[in-house]
Amino acid sequence: MKPFKFCISILVLQALFNISPTTNADPADCPGVFREYIGAEGKNVTFSDVPINPNIEFHFLFSFAIDYKNTTSPEPTNGDFLVYWDTDNLSPSQVSSIKAQYKNVKVGLSLGGDTVNGKNATFAPTSITSWVRNATYSITKIVKQYNLDAIDIDYEHFNADPDTFAECIGRLLYYLKQNNVVSYTSIAPYADDSVQVHYLALWRKYGHQIDYVNFQFYAYKKGTTITQFLQYFETQRYNYKGGKILVSFGTDNSGGLSPKHGFYDACSILRSQGKLHGIFIWSADDSMEDCFLYEKLSQDLLASAI
Repeated sequence: MKPFKFCISILVLQALFNISPTTNADPADCPGVFREYIGAEGKNVTFSDVPINPNIEFHFLFSFAIDYKNTTSPEPTNGDFLVYWDTDNLSPSQVSSIKAQYKNVKVGLSLGGDTVNGKNATFAPTSITSWVRNATYSITKIVKQYNLDAIDIDYEHFNADPDTFAECIGRLLYYLKQNNVVSYTSIAPYADDSVQVHYLALWRKYGHQIDYVNFQFYAYKKGTTITQFLQYFETQRYNYKGGKILVSFGTDNSGGLSPKHGFYDACSILRSQGKLHGIFIWSADDSMEDCFLYEKLSQDLLASAI
């Protein structure tokens, strides 16, 4: 049995953050997409735990599939991906169930992440050709097994130059989209030079294959102000010119602009400027502590009338 949590009324929070109640708008007419990473921390979170607003497009992203051997001392496998998310609570049958229950829900998988069993999940291809061959085979197998719709790239450690990363990931995305293996693709960079240089190389060559930029704004320092957040957003709009930059925060006590201290005000400003393409949260596992209050608020903001 899950421990009882005292949850503030969502109506109280909507009033507190000046968010209009949800309307019954057509999801196709609503601005942006809501995305949520799920399954990385083994906290037994399920799809049914997370509130889903039927009036927006909603993407779950499994965290993570990693090309490492699943052992006590994991080693890279040159593109042979294995599932590392919580498969007991996030199984193929549960994917089918949530997608049957909510027609607006899509489910994808994210590649890489920060660590695997305490070690860095490092991008370390033996060669471009062999990595792409192994990755396309193993990821296609996982996508079909779980009936997935999307792929997200979240490598944060690299043992390869930016051009190699760009070619490996770019060719993988091209194959998956051209062969209708997935419908949506995204990348998840953050403002660290050693990370950005890889993603910017990928964007320059294969940006046309990428639907969303899940930028990790929560990787900025704690105490970020609204003004700073909007400046950071403009910087990334310039870096990923023409891309759909999604704004974000973490429910794991990470940094950036907190939903308690102006995030939704910043979203309202961006939406008034036609720049709010969507919101994503890291992560559902951490959000259980607050009964998913910010998931509700974020989706209501996206679904509310302009």
